[in-house]
Amino acid sequence: MRKIGYLIVLTTFMFMSCNGTSGSKEGSTVSNASAKSPDGGSTKTETTAGKPELLTAETFKLKVMDYEKNTQQWVFEGDKPAIVDFYADWCRPCRMIAPILEELSVEYKGKIDVYKVDTEAQRELASIFGIQSLPTVLFIPMEGKPSMQKGALPKESYKQIIDDFLLKAPTSK
Repeated sequence: MRKIGYLIVLTTFMFMSCNGTSGSKEGSTVSNASAKSPDGGSTKTETTAGKPELLTAETFKLKVMDYEKNTQQWVFEGDKPAIVDFYADWCRPCRMIAPILEELSVEYKGKIDVYKVDTEAQRELASIFGIQSLPTVLFIPMEGKPSMQKGALPKESYKQIIDDFLLKAPTSK
């Protein structure tokens, strides 16, 4: 009876949060939606299509921050505020927020960029940003320092962060 109790507690914690950046992809039934178009052909993952763009270390340096060139300070390379979702395919909370971020990408098209970083494929980026818990979402305003949020949030919370932190007009000096 005691073993069953431990198993239930362990299972509950496993589904509540995906800590770490490694894990088994076993049991993952969600496919990468940005890899195939509805007609079965491959698509480009462009933010102009209203979908989050999958970043590699190289595209991250071009579109978000060149962390090799700017080692001491944050220098944002983008032309509009951005959200970067650090995720893994095996992470259940990551799969839960993926459709929310896709919806937000469409709703805020032209106002913000939404990016995704697969921490399994881009371990260097995960390490540089100290990603230890998934999902971790990086919110990057045009001016000032970015903010990180660990864990899954409801859509309304993401909208509030976008409106109040990313799109808020800078105060005049």
